[in-house]
Amino acid sequence: MSGIEVPATADSAEALASVVALRRLADRLEDAAVEQAMRAGWTWSDVAEALGITRQAVHKKHAKRLIAAGVELPRRR
Repeated sequence: MSGIEVPATADSAEALASVVALRRLADRLEDAAVEQAMRAGWTWSDVAEALGITRQAVHKKHAKRLIAAGVELPRRR
Protein backbone atom coordinates (compact mmCIF):
# COMPACT_ATOMS: atom_id res chain seq x y z
CA MET A 1 0.00 0.00 0.00
CA SER A 2 1.18 3.57 0.64
CA GLY A 3 3.13 2.96 3.85
CA ILE A 4 0.72 5.11 5.89
CA GLU A 5 -1.04 3.29 8.68
CA VAL A 6 -3.93 4.32 10.89
CA PRO A 7 -3.07 3.50 14.51
CA ALA A 8 -4.83 0.29 15.61
CA THR A 9 -6.34 2.13 18.57
CA ALA A 10 -7.93 4.79 16.35
CA ASP A 11 -11.70 4.71 15.94
CA SER A 12 -12.53 4.30 12.23
CA ALA A 13 -15.15 7.06 12.32
CA GLU A 14 -12.65 9.40 13.95
CA ALA A 15 -9.96 8.51 11.41
CA LEU A 16 -12.32 9.16 8.50
CA ALA A 17 -13.52 12.43 10.04
CA SER A 18 -9.87 13.47 10.23
CA VAL A 19 -9.44 12.73 6.52
CA VAL A 20 -12.46 14.92 5.71
CA ALA A 21 -11.10 17.74 7.89
CA LEU A 22 -7.70 17.54 6.16
CA ARG A 23 -9.33 17.67 2.71
CA ARG A 24 -11.30 20.76 3.69
CA LEU A 25 -8.15 22.40 5.05
CA ALA A 26 -6.25 21.55 1.87
CA ASP A 27 -9.05 23.09 -0.22
CA ARG A 28 -8.96 26.31 1.83
CA LEU A 29 -5.17 26.48 1.54
CA GLU A 30 -5.40 25.99 -2.22
CA ASP A 31 -8.06 28.71 -2.50
CA ALA A 32 -5.88 31.17 -0.57
CA ALA A 33 -2.72 30.31 -2.49
CA VAL A 34 -4.45 30.59 -5.88
CA GLU A 35 -5.96 33.93 -4.94
CA GLN A 36 -2.58 35.22 -3.74
CA ALA A 37 -0.90 34.06 -6.96
CA MET A 38 -3.55 35.62 -9.19
CA ARG A 39 -3.38 38.92 -7.29
CA ALA A 40 0.39 38.81 -7.83
CA GLY A 41 -0.13 38.59 -11.60
CA TRP A 42 0.25 34.88 -12.23
CA THR A 43 -1.51 33.44 -15.27
CA TRP A 44 -3.92 30.52 -15.23
CA SER A 45 -1.16 28.46 -16.86
CA ASP A 46 1.33 29.40 -14.14
CA VAL A 47 -1.08 28.35 -11.40
CA ALA A 48 -2.07 25.16 -13.21
CA GLU A 49 1.55 24.13 -13.67
CA ALA A 50 2.31 24.75 -9.99
CA LEU A 51 -0.72 22.65 -8.95
CA GLY A 52 -0.04 19.90 -11.49
CA ILE A 53 -3.42 20.25 -13.20
CA THR A 54 -4.67 21.74 -16.46
CA ARG A 55 -5.31 25.43 -17.02
CA GLN A 56 -8.94 24.61 -17.73
CA ALA A 57 -9.30 22.71 -14.44
CA VAL A 58 -7.87 25.53 -12.34
CA HIS A 59 -10.03 28.09 -14.14
CA LYS A 60 -13.19 26.01 -13.67
CA LYS A 61 -12.47 25.48 -9.96
CA HIS A 62 -11.45 29.02 -9.01
CA ALA A 63 -12.67 31.64 -11.52
CA LYS A 64 -16.12 32.38 -10.07
CA ARG A 65 -14.78 32.67 -6.52
CA LEU A 66 -11.95 34.95 -7.61
CA ILE A 67 -14.29 37.21 -9.59
CA ALA A 68 -16.59 37.44 -6.57
CA ALA A 69 -13.56 38.38 -4.46
CA GLY A 70 -12.74 41.23 -6.84
CA VAL A 71 -9.56 39.69 -8.24
CA GLU A 72 -8.68 41.04 -11.68
CA LEU A 73 -8.16 37.99 -13.84
CA PRO A 74 -5.82 37.81 -16.82
CA ARG A 75 -7.36 37.58 -20.27
CA ARG A 76 -6.01 35.22 -22.89
CA ARG A 77 -4.27 36.91 -25.78
